[in-house]
Amino acid sequence: MNTDHSVTENLPSRASQFKPNLWNRYTQDRIFAILSWGATALAIAILIWLLATILIDGLSTLNWNFIDSFASRKPERAGIKAALAGTLWVMGVVAAVSFPIGVGAGIYLQEFAEDNWFTRLVEINISNLAGVPSIIYGLLGLAAFARILEPITGGRTILTGGLTLVLLIMPVIIVATREALRAVPDSIRAAGFALGATQWQVIWHHVLPTAMPGILTGMILALSRAIGETAPLIAIGAATFIAFTPEGLQSSFTALPIQIYDWVGRPQREFHDLAASGIIVLMAVLLLMNAGAIYLRNRFQKSR
Repeated sequence: MNTDHSVTENLPSRASQFKPNLWNRYTQDRIFAILSWGATALAIAILIWLLATILIDGLSTLNWNFIDSFASRKPERAGIKAALAGTLWVMGVVAAVSFPIGVGAGIYLQEFAEDNWFTRLVEINISNLAGVPSIIYGLLGLAAFARILEPITGGRTILTGGLTLVLLIMPVIIVATREALRAVPDSIRAAGFALGATQWQVIWHHVLPTAMPGILTGMILALSRAIGETAPLIAIGAATFIAFTPEGLQSSFTALPIQIYDWVGRPQREFHDLAASGIIVLMAVLLLMNAGAIYLRNRFQKSR
């Protein structure tokens, strides 16, 4: 009895030893929140500063003559007509090739492929390829498309540039497709099978429409990366000076990032202003392209 009584008397003192220090916890929580907001505000401030600098430097030379003129050694006559047309051609090839192949590969790996060592090896390689430097893809495109497949691609052409960028963004699209399919509840698949549908019918009519918003989000990110790449296009031999617009997939080309890179490297201040104008046009094309993908994504979300 005495022992139990002494234990009971010591309970408050022992409990006080394990009393949580709520003040320190709330203080640490507030400090973390302040640091998070500070980091966000700093990133936004830097972005606003960059955009303001580009707009201040580029709006003065941004006019229809700039958009409708070819590149020139004289800044007052230089424009981005060939570069803009080349970018639109290349991105058309990228979107037309990467979407069906990337989404199809993601569907196969997620829905049809068996879980064995070969499938896991492919998955690991796809994840690793997403982090490979873009210049490596440029060298691969130079060897495979510009030289080995020259009778088909025509050498250093739009088709070669588009296929090279397809290789660059393909891992991103496959990973995004798999994640979107994995997020679809299994109950949707089970309901389709219960009604007697085949696996492909369940995927095509139920799983894929449900996952399409996530897939289109991955496409937006992938195309946003592709449109701003310069190193792969330089590696395959895209020109920096062209005085004509492409007429087909086997035409020589230049692109907006290459033209901007060329102007930035020149010592004249006027060319730097032209580069800022080119950046504004590139961002406008990117926003329009993303707006179309976002519109399609929202339509799929509403239809579900």
